[in-house]
Formats: sequence, structure tokens, C-alpha cells
Amino acid sequence: MLEMLEFAQQLVGIAGESGQEEEVARRVKEQLESLSFDDVWVDDAGNVLARIKGKKKHSQRTVLFDAHMDTVGVEDAGAWQYPPHGGQIVKGRLYGRGAVDMRGALAAMVYGLASLDRHQLEGQVYFSASVCEEILEGAAFSQVLTATEPDSVVIGEPTGLAVACAQRGRAELALQVQGKTAHSAWPTRGLCAVEGFCRAHLAMMELEPPEHPQLGKGITVLTDVVSTPYPGRSVVPFMCRATLDRRLLPGEKIEDVVHELMQKAQSATSLPLQLEVVEGEVVTYTGYEIKRRKLFLPWELSARHPLVTSARDALRARGLPAELTTYAFCTNGSASAGERGIPTIGFGPGEESEAHQADESVSIDELKAAMEGYQALALGLSMHPSRQLSLLDL
Repeated sequence: MLEMLEFAQQLVGIAGESGQEEEVARRVKEQLESLSFDDVWVDDAGNVLARIKGKKKHSQRTVLFDAHMDTVGVEDAGAWQYPPHGGQIVKGRLYGRGAVDMRGALAAMVYGLASLDRHQLEGQVYFSASVCEEILEGAAFSQVLTATEPDSVVIGEPTGLAVACAQRGRAELALQVQGKTAHSAWPTRGLCAVEGFCRAHLAMMELEPPEHPQLGKGITVLTDVVSTPYPGRSVVPFMCRATLDRRLLPGEKIEDVVHELMQKAQSATSLPLQLEVVEGEVVTYTGYEIKRRKLFLPWELSARHPLVTSARDALRARGLPAELTTYAFCTNGSASAGERGIPTIGFGPGEESEAHQADESVSIDELKAAMEGYQALALGLSMHPSRQLSLLDL
């Protein structure tokens, strides 16, 4: 327990935003190599992977555990009571950027898996410390999925030690409004793109968001607005571009989402509009380039799916409550479950609401419980049926 906690503190003490995880990756690889993993390597994208082979050779089942290494930045250091990269422990909590999202879980996962009894382990277990999750969920993780071909996946994002069986997805949408420039002394000679955007956005917000019984609403949130020219100097802006974050629910098609928003926006302004999914691009710390649309799919498992029931049974056997929950935010599960249909659950220490906040923290007691939980899940899920079962199979 003490070694795991020290490792967690060390990880929190290293800055490592998306694309800048090299030092974190080096430290994780060193720790994996010092423990009882059979194979440890770094792939082209910079993900750190490790494998543990079970002694029961008759089973070829593979369970993959994932914890991303990158964190969001620290834009408001003055708002922190404890240093963002101090890794301080105060009153039973570990403080610092990434404590809950998700360096603490990463440390607990490494030590939980390292202490597995191989004679009880069916098949094999993989661990991945993945990169660039914070900006392109699942994109770099897809390389891990291809390499390991898991039958099931455990995402270590915070769940308060509950079992997450569903997640909202998200689409990053760009709304572009075309106007006509003019001198601001004679605004009627132009067409103000910003005014057109305001009308379009207000109209879109009139739409009643769809709702899922467990995941909540498919909300649309405005995240930025940029006008052209900027800064404007006595000029009517001829272009306005805004980014919208649309949370996606299981069963929704992005084409239908875009069509509905576009229709509503166009009803409020005569100015030409474009609405499309944003193209994302990231270069990892190894120089590996990833380009893809910023479309991250939702997923859900039935509460009676064998992966969910097996996970809950394994956790309860260790004295953990194993309540059911869902993720409100996006995870690497968008790649495993959303895109590839691999049965996936979430289990991790801490609460989602702590992520990306000043004085981010996680309970030491939950880190300890998570370490035991990951070990229990590895043993229990290695006996889980293959991924030929669909996500909603009973």
C-alpha cells in the first residue's frame, strides 16, 4: 500500500498534458519493469503496455485495464490551496492535478495487477497507460485495442468504486456563419455574422434535448465563439465560428443530430450556415500523428450482461459494494465499446466531479480499495465469456 501511494504521489508530481506525457511514460515503464509483469513495452503512439500471463493455459481470454496518463492543464494556479504538482497528502486525501483523473487510479491499477496470483488467473491480463485521452478520447487507445484484442475492457476513470456500465458520447461541432463586411459607421451596408450566430444559437437552444433513463440529457453546450476580423476595428464582422459540444446518447446518429440543429439554426437567420463535426489532430510525444473527427460514441451494457454481473460478483467478494453507475463524461470506452463493440465497464476511485477542478483530490482509502478491486476484477473477468456477446446481450 505504501509503495502504491508513493508511486501515485510521484505521478501527480509530474506535469504531463496531452502530447507531453513522455516523463510520465518513462516513470510508469520503470515501475512496470520493476514489478512482476511478463512483458513491458511502449508502442508507436507512446502508450505504455504490459502483460501478465496466467498459468491456466487452457484459457485464451484477455482482459485489458486502461488508465490514461495525460491531464488537463493548470490555468488557475492561484485558485489552488495545495500545489497542483505537489502530490501532497492532507487529511487522508491525495491532492494535485491528475489525482483523480487519473494518476491515482493508474497507480492503484499497476499495483493491483502486479500482485495477482497467476495460478488463479485464467488467460492473460493487459495493462495500458494511454496517451492523449483528454483531447481525443479513444484515438491513441485504439492502437492498444488493435495490439491486445481484448475480450473485455476495464476503464479506470473515477466511479466512486461503483461499476459504470454506460457512458454518454460527444461530438464537437463547428457552426460557421457567413456575413458581409462593412464599416461600422454604416452597418446596414453589411451583414453582421455575429448577430446571425446569436439568432441561430438561441434557436438551437430552444430544442428539447433527448433524454436517456440512466445517462440523462443529450445537451448542447457552447464552448467558444470567434469572429472575423478579430480584433474588429470599426468593421462589421463577416464571419463567425462557434464550437458546440453535443453530448450523445445510445441510439443517436450524428447525421440526425446535425440535421436537426441545422434546421433549427437556419430557421432563425437568412445568413449562410455550415454545421459539421470538427476534425481533430494531435501529435503524441513520440511524434505519432493522429487525425480523426471529434466524434466519440456513447455505449451501454445491460445490468444483466455477464461482464457486469461478473464484475459486481468479483468486487463484492472483496467487500466492495459494486453499485451500478454511469459516466457523464467521455472516456476511452468510446473506442472499445462505442466503436468496436467490446464489452467495457468502468471502475475507479474518486468522483467525476473532482476532475479538472482546482484542488483536485482523491481519497487514500479509495485508492487502497481500488487496488484490491482491480486485482479482483482481473481474476473474475478472466473467466468471463468472449467478446462475441454483443453489448446488450443478457
